[in-house]
Amino acid sequence: MLTKKQLDLLEFIQKRVQRDGVPPSFDEMKEALDLRSKSGIHRLITALEERGFIRRLAHRARAIEIVKLPESMGGAPTSGFAPRVIDGDRPDSPATALPVAAMYATELPVMGRIAAGVPIEAIQQASHSVAVPGQMLSGKGEHYALEVKGDSMIEAGINDGDVVVIRETSVAENGDIVVALIEDQEATLKRYMKRGNTILLEAANPAYETREFSDDRVKVQGKLVGLIRTY
Repeated sequence: MLTKKQLDLLEFIQKRVQRDGVPPSFDEMKEALDLRSKSGIHRLITALEERGFIRRLAHRARAIEIVKLPESMGGAPTSGFAPRVIDGDRPDSPATALPVAAMYATELPVMGRIAAGVPIEAIQQASHSVAVPGQMLSGKGEHYALEVKGDSMIEAGINDGDVVVIRETSVAENGDIVVALIEDQEATLKRYMKRGNTILLEAANPAYETREFSDDRVKVQGKLVGLIRTY
């Protein structure tokens, strides 16, 4: 049995992962639950982990995996609920247990830096590699990683210096956070919106304006499916 605060926190984490592809920060959790300090969030997280509802992944900031949900949130009476956490794709069918391969780390190439701010030059080649938990990967297509440069996506939980995990795709839906290649010269990480023949690249920071392009000037290079932060 969960307390109301524990249930509220679990629901908030689930909604943010489904919406943004990454769990909320402790500050965001504190604000959402109207708590005075982050120590209260630490206690709630520990309680949820002890009761088997979440799992914290070692050596990964914000790496919270939802293991199961209570029946009041649509979970099964047993512990069969195991969604892909830190995954930007919303599942099309009820979640099933992760394959064995998803339990292990995968080496992904870091293809340089991606701008979350003023666009930088297009990404060309891998600079090094990074170990990524298997559950970050969607299982569809190739994946790669990029280091974030800039602060235009901070309200989506993406900070300067973070490493984002990207699934290669040329197709995106409105609201997806994508790697957009502008005029084959500049790459940027933004929220994608399409209206008729116009593509909008929206920042998640009020200090940055939404940029508009005709659809022939923008190519989607991939979609955000995960995030890694180190301190």
